[in-house]
Amino acid sequence: MSQPTLLRHHRPFLAFWFARVCTASGFQMITVAIGWHIYELTGNVLDLGLVGLVEFLPRVIFMLHTGHVADRFDRRRVAALCQVLQALVAGVLVFASATGSASRELIFLMAFVLGAARAFEMPATQALLPNVVPKELFPRAVAASASAMQAATIVAPALGGLLYAFGSLWVYGPTAVIYLAACALMLGLSSNQQQASKAPANLENLLAGIRFIRSRPDILGAISLDLFAVLLGGATALLPVFAKDILLTGPWGLGLLRSAPAVGALLMSFWLARFPIERNVGRIMFTSVGVFGVATIAFGLSTSFWFSLAVLAVLGAADMISMVIRGAFVQLHTPDEMRGRVSAVNGLFIGASNQLGEFESGVTAAWFGTVPAVVMGGVGTLLVTGLWIRLFPSLAQRDRLH
Repeated sequence: MSQPTLLRHHRPFLAFWFARVCTASGFQMITVAIGWHIYELTGNVLDLGLVGLVEFLPRVIFMLHTGHVADRFDRRRVAALCQVLQALVAGVLVFASATGSASRELIFLMAFVLGAARAFEMPATQALLPNVVPKELFPRAVAASASAMQAATIVAPALGGLLYAFGSLWVYGPTAVIYLAACALMLGLSSNQQQASKAPANLENLLAGIRFIRSRPDILGAISLDLFAVLLGGATALLPVFAKDILLTGPWGLGLLRSAPAVGALLMSFWLARFPIERNVGRIMFTSVGVFGVATIAFGLSTSFWFSLAVLAVLGAADMISMVIRGAFVQLHTPDEMRGRVSAVNGLFIGASNQLGEFESGVTAAWFGTVPAVVMGGVGTLLVTGLWIRLFPSLAQRDRLH
């Protein structure tokens, strides 16, 4: 049996995969709990949006430092320390819930600490994966790692909501344990393949990730394609409007609509882990982004609940293909000592596209209406795809990942 078929027998990757499941599940659960908790305390819908903003701010504030830390220090220990910090956040919220001392200010503070820990954890774990598996297994490993995130996105929020029915500490307590389990798995990995950067933490080296991306047109094209495609094509923020006013369903329908892209992405990640894309990667990546745009248009025009679920699942599957190709390509073409800084910039682009995409959807819906906003977003994604093919022809014509 050839080595590429042995990913499921690769023990370091299995430990890494389960650590990813734990951290993703922990974040989904604690996010659900924090949202419910602060709304119970204040009854202010604006506070729900502010929590998301507070969690995102550390990614911007510490962007230049998170990647440098991942490149200079042991990535296992950086990730493990971040997971301990997130467990401590859950522990503080357990204590506050048990003693009745939870307040709006405390929850905002814990949300900021949680966001800061994730800001440092994300580039460390992304840059660690190429050190865990051989190069020939890496495309499969990216797909399998993505499946961990999608599985957590589907299951963990529902589990968090179920446990919250017994009280907030019943969510925060298990979340702390889950984060500690992730820490133990991460520390069990070997890091002898990492090439640690010895560059000092000055502005020139902190900006090195941005300069590296600008100097590699194909990497710049891959990262920016995702930024603008998701920015224009994201319709997630408008799902409540579609559920209530267009598809005429209730909260249960909204839950299914939110889960549909993750289900499609999860199924596709399983397929890609078993059958990795090895040829025509550029053409397939751009095609998948185009399918994402077409699915967005179809969803905007749909008045059938079940058809909407189907096209959202297709949308999620297409996005997964693009994400796996892009993620593997960027990591394989980045020197190991630069991967943390490049991952930090990439992570900021992804976070900004999601946050700004929701804002863009809300603004265009207010100006033009809900359906036109989504349809125009899908058309915009198709236009970006065509423009990027012209701007980055070598990326579009790329045959193999490496």
